[in-house]
Amino acid sequence: MVDEIEPAVDFYTKHLGFETKMKNAPYFAMLARDNVNFVLSTPFGPGGAAKPMNDGSRPESGTGWNRMIIDVDDLNSEIERLKAAGVSFRNDIATGPGGSEVILDDPSGNPVELFQPAKA
Repeated sequence: MVDEIEPAVDFYTKHLGFETKMKNAPYFAMLARDNVNFVLSTPFGPGGAAKPMNDGSRPESGTGWNRMIIDVDDLNSEIERLKAAGVSFRNDIATGPGGSEVILDDPSGNPVELFQPAKA
């Protein structure tokens, strides 16, 4: 979560060696370095990352909304599988220009996002 996409992209590309993989400013960017993809999202806009959780809490930058993102091919199947295993989810599927996502909690309450990219 970042307040603004452009300054964040500039920072990570100029100072930390990331390359821009995809950008939908002012809401979203995906950066890459080595074998790591890094997603930047704003807490506003049409994307799933800007949507409130089921409890009404809203995303904010710098307040623990950062999370690991795991790309999946079939988000609905993954959700069904994990719910059957008793995994706790923070929200329902949220969809935006980049794809669809859902956030689950690891055993310590850390957020993990399952992300199914939009078809090109």
